[in-house]
Amino acid sequence: MFDIGWSELVLIGVVALIAIGPKELPGVLRMVGQWMGKARKMAAEFQGQFQEAMREAEMADLKKSFDEVKEAATGFNPLTSLQKDVSDALRVDALDKPAETSAATAVDPPVTPTTPESPTPSTFMEAEAHAAANEPLAITREVEQATVAQDTAPSEAIKDAKAS
Repeated sequence: MFDIGWSELVLIGVVALIAIGPKELPGVLRMVGQWMGKARKMAAEFQGQFQEAMREAEMADLKKSFDEVKEAATGFNPLTSLQKDVSDALRVDALDKPAETSAATAVDPPVTPTTPESPTPSTFMEAEAHAAANEPLAITREVEQATVAQDTAPSEAIKDAKAS
């Protein structure tokens, strides 16, 4: 509790013996002992009440969390949710009515797929040019421009292909 060593206790005892006197010293020590006992009892009582309040607060928190879990568990009943899903799936009221169509839900005609163009000799020339330069072959709009330029000058198309 207090940081008092033996040497300090001996000094306090000698001063008390001189100040109080040998006749009254035992009565004073008894009274100091009683006061120390009362102080310890009060400290223990306070500590016990404090710990009890902490336990009650923890119990209140536990009860609150337990009630939340219990409420969530009672709110979730897989059997009732399954019954609801099955009844919704088996409902035939909507099947008897004709389908309603509106202008907003009009369906566009299906798009027919197109076939890619067949490879031309210029495509093979471009692939060989890329392979010779160790470049990856990329299909871009430059290929269309290269085929137009190849009709006029084939060597320029190869240069353009290498530059890309």
